[in-house]
Amino acid sequence: MPLALLAGGLAAGGLAISVLAAPLFTTLPTAMYVPVHKGLVTRFDPFMPVSLLSCLLCDVALVVAADGTALRLLAGAAALLLACAMTVSLTKNVPINRWLETLDPQALPPDFEQTDPRERWIRWNRVRGAFAVAALVANVSAAALLI
Repeated sequence: MPLALLAGGLAAGGLAISVLAAPLFTTLPTAMYVPVHKGLVTRFDPFMPVSLLSCLLCDVALVVAADGTALRLLAGAAALLLACAMTVSLTKNVPINRWLETLDPQALPPDFEQTDPRERWIRWNRVRGAFAVAALVANVSAAALLI
């Protein structure tokens, strides 16, 4: 449980920071946005995937080993919420990050104004952040049962 709380807290905190800071992306000139986004992503990887996966594995272990239905249900809910956060990351945010990584900020594609991913990335970032925070709430609730 302590490791689940630590990893889940780090994951939820990291995503909460990105949710709070992401609107800044919309205020940056396009030529500045791409390098700023690249710089932030390289600092969050591999921290975020390791935190999310560590918490998920702890929650799965709690489902298997815990005494009590309520504790198992809460750990299972946390694991499911973390799996949802990871799915959003892998299917929505990571593809955008990878595409941005290929761009030269000084020579953006001519259609970048139409394909600018900022709003989509921010929207999906909020979704995965909400999943991670909800998972942390489930884990804190599970930990409260142990007191």
